[in-house]
Amino acid sequence: MTTAWRFGAASEADFEPLLALRIDVMREHLERVFRYDPERARRVFREHFHEPGLRLILVDGMTIGCVGFRVGAGEIKLYSFYLDRRHHNTGLGTTILEVLLAEADALGLPIRLEVLNGSKADRFYLRHGFVRLSEDAIEGTCERPVP
Repeated sequence: MTTAWRFGAASEADFEPLLALRIDVMREHLERVFRYDPERARRVFREHFHEPGLRLILVDGMTIGCVGFRVGAGEIKLYSFYLDRRHHNTGLGTTILEVLLAEADALGLPIRLEVLNGSKADRFYLRHGFVRLSEDAIEGTCERPVP
């Protein structure tokens, strides 16, 4: 059974806890590609944190993750999708993604994202209808076209 959850609005007070969550979830993957640096992690997340569309993921009023869903003129950018490790492999990530895909479908827009090559997230998105558009040695750009 999937946990009851909801989206919430992010505020500046959420930055440090979400940065810590991002580092916890991403560090091993970034170290694998020799890209982990605490200052870089802070800078990159700060840039994404201020983009329109960042949502908290809440369970029982507690923040357990976040996801960015920025609607543009011709596409939606999905970014900063992180869940606390305790919620990995529970189906919650799939449930949240399905809600976001339904939002995109209602708007008639494709979703684009960047993901580390060979990561669990990479495989997760490919299983959910995303296709690889391009890649470099570290990450790929994927799109889920409008059905």
